Amino acid sequence: MNKVKKILAPTDLSDLSCIGLRYAMETAGEAQAEVVVYLAVPIGEDWFPSSEGANPERDYVAREKILLDKFLRDKFADELGRLKITQKVAVGAASSSIVEFAEHEKVDMIVMSTHGRTGLAHILIGSVTEKVVERAPCPVLVVPRPRQASTSKPPSA
Repeated sequence: MNKVKKILAPTDLSDLSCIGLRYAMETAGEAQAEVVVYLAVPIGEDWFPSSEGANPERDYVAREKILLDKFLRDKFADELGRLKITQKVAVGAASSSIVEFAEHEKVDMIVMSTHGRTGLAHILIGSVTEKVVERAPCPVLVVPRPRQASTSKPPSA
């Protein structure tokens, strides 16, 4: 097995994605690897009016970069000075954008959270994680949502 040098950790800036990011950072710390925190912004040309001189897509991506940086400072301040963490914001559908970035950057591993949807929600929404696993050029470590603590009491003996 090759040494892990670069870990791709996608996020959607949700609390759930923090679980995968934390795992990626812990893994990177043990392996002395770089973590690339990746935010895919699913927008297209139809989101913006066409006008000469203005570049609303670039402005939108710049705002998302600010949000990503704030998210990391708020949630992972303890890791920012300890690890090599690179931030990347890109425009595109999440699953294909993540796979393309992983291929282009030759990452050694992708670590990401999953919502764990099943049934109709999974069929209608699909799973970004599932699509990444199917197409990724490298191993993908999927970190599941924590199970809710059961409020029911065990049967008495």
